[in-house]
Amino acid sequence: MEPTDELALDEGALPCEVAVEPVALGGEADGAHARGRIGYRVAKRAFDIVFSATAITLLLAPSIVLCIAIRLESPGSPIYSQKRVGRIGADGKVVTFDMYKFRSMYADADERLPELQEMNEADGPLFKIKNDPRVTRLGRFIRKHSIDELPQFVNCLLGQLSTVGPRPPLPNEVSQYDEHAMRRLSVKPGLTGYWQVSGRSDTSFNDMVELDLKYIQECGALTDFKVIARTVAVVFNGKGAC
Repeated sequence: MEPTDELALDEGALPCEVAVEPVALGGEADGAHARGRIGYRVAKRAFDIVFSATAITLLLAPSIVLCIAIRLESPGSPIYSQKRVGRIGADGKVVTFDMYKFRSMYADADERLPELQEMNEADGPLFKIKNDPRVTRLGRFIRKHSIDELPQFVNCLLGQLSTVGPRPPLPNEVSQYDEHAMRRLSVKPGLTGYWQVSGRSDTSFNDMVELDLKYIQECGALTDFKVIARTVAVVFNGKGAC
């Protein structure tokens, strides 16, 4: 699970109506290392199913309580969904899906975004500001400790996310990617990864890309378990949250 909100704000970010055209992935980090290891892929998918199903079962009751608390603090659905780019397949086609989160912003966050554009603190195609006025009081806490990410275990169970992998970007972000950045989409995205345990919002867009490409080259069972272990520590201390 990702240990807090990513550089691109999950709620209140630019509308995801940007079409992403099929592309050809080039370079040495096309995901061939990960895609070519059938045993690893099968084992990883089996782990994702068991891990996410267990998490959903254990967290169901607390999640219901949290949904009630979110709804009591501000009007609107306690669950927020957003289109994300999953990966670029071998045929060059873009795969998108609806990614779920507990809502941490007020319901009118999207409408209020234009007035905040000049305050963007992120580089590249991302958007980030600290102390975002659209975030609720409860939202600040659940974002700091990644509690808002728990619904993504459903995405993991459905096979749209893996436990470990690059974070799925917004379509309008991908439309601004160059060929180098596009290579991070060559494998299935994940709940957590190198970027999430290496500074998160304290890192730049280029740092994120390089960390994701590094993971694609080094991915394996031992690597994944190490990332999961480091994620637990980051979730508790909230380091790098914005």
